[in-house]
Amino acid sequence: QVQLVESGGGLVQPGGSLRLSCAVSGITGIIFRRSAMGWYRQAPGKQREMVATIASSSMGNYADFVQGRFAISKDNAKKTVDLQMNSLKPDDAAVYYCDAQIGGNGYWGQGTQVTVSS
Repeated sequence: QVQLVESGGGLVQPGGSLRLSCAVSGITGIIFRRSAMGWYRQAPGKQREMVATIASSSMGNYADFVQGRFAISKDNAKKTVDLQMNSLKPDDAAVYYCDAQIGGNGYWGQGTQVTVSS
C-alpha cells in the first residue's frame, strides 16, 4: 500500500523559508527512482495547483509563480521528495500536497499547512 506523508509546514513570516518533505512508503527504491513526484497546493476557495514536479531524471519543473524561489529535490535512497521554499509571500499560504505517479496511478498525501503571516 503506497503512502505519502508530508511534513515541514507551519507559520512563517513573509520573506522567510520553509522546507517541506514527503516520505513515500510501500514501494521499492527502484520504483521510487523511476517515479515522477510533485508538490501541489490549494488555498481556501481556490483550485489545487501545481507548484513543482520532478521527473525520474531529477529534472525539476516549476510553476511560473515560483520565480526561482523554490527548489524541488528527490532523495532516492530515503524515498523522499523535498520542497525548499524561500522568500515566502502571503500568497504562498495554502495546504501543500505531495503527489506521486507510480505505475500509472496517482497518489496524494494528506497535506501540510503553510501559513505566511507577520
